[in-house]
Amino acid sequence: MNMDDIRQGFNSFLGSVTEGWQHLRQSAASALTRFKPKEQTNLPAKDAVDDMFYIPSGTWSMLGGNLFEDDKRVVVQMEVPGMEKQDLEIEVQDNMLVVSGEKHFERESTEGRYRVLQCAYGNFQRAMPLPAAVLIDQAKATYKNGVLRVELPKASIGAPRKMNIKVD
Repeated sequence: MNMDDIRQGFNSFLGSVTEGWQHLRQSAASALTRFKPKEQTNLPAKDAVDDMFYIPSGTWSMLGGNLFEDDKRVVVQMEVPGMEKQDLEIEVQDNMLVVSGEKHFERESTEGRYRVLQCAYGNFQRAMPLPAAVLIDQAKATYKNGVLRVELPKASIGAPRKMNIKVD
């Protein structure tokens, strides 16, 4: 192995890391969501947790999502783990699907200390832009295994019709 091989291997590694970091940064830009705890969120006090990165006043989490579109509908899937469906609120505002809610902390029933506390808890709001006008009153939502699925029929369904116009 010579110096050119080492240099080429290092450049390949550096390019891969750079590409991965750019992908993470771009995908996280819209999925990164702030959670703001309230008193009823039930989080432990800072001195009750050994995790030096624990911040009871608020944390961030990735709420990843997928958006699918065909000629009749827009379908949004969003990962919102650890919640109950009644804790979620879904709205359409200015061509944005807005999902908000509150994730509550559930304490362990025995005495002990939290060593790591990385999950996000509290109020949150995540907005996803919709690529087309939708019929809000016909939207349907389901929540299963931590994934929210919202199906929104498009306001103008299908491709434009073809029509001949007579010239007088």
